[in-house]
Formats: sequence, structure tokens, C-alpha cells
Amino acid sequence: MQLVSDAAALGKIVRNERKHQELTQTKLAHYAGVGINFISQLERGKETMELGKVIRVLQTLGIDLFAIQRSGR
Repeated sequence: MQLVSDAAALGKIVRNERKHQELTQTKLAHYAGVGINFISQLERGKETMELGKVIRVLQTLGIDLFAIQRSGR
């Protein structure tokens, strides 16, 4: 499990998993139903990405997203 502290960290996770699965950005975009530019921007850590599309890409790659409340709040 990896901590995602910002958009760049999430983009790195997506890029690493895509490459691990030997997918091109074009193939991932096709499988996830998003554009190639979206994948490119996501991997570069663009901060204004559409959350629904991000979740779709993560699901396509088999990555689960959790929101865990920090203790002490």
C-alpha cells in the first residue's frame, strides 16, 4: 500500500503499474474509455483531473483506492 500525498504521486503509481502490465498509454486509454491525453496528464500529475475518470483508470489497472481517516482527528 502506498500513500498518495498529491497528484504527482498518484500519477507515478499509475505509470508504474501501466508499464508493469506492459500497456501503452493508448491501450490503457482504450480499455478505460478515456483519451490518451487524459492518461498522459494523469501520469504527469495534473491536479485538475476528473475524479470519475481517474477511478475508472485505477479500476482498469486493478488498483483499489481507499480513503482512511488519520487518527488523532
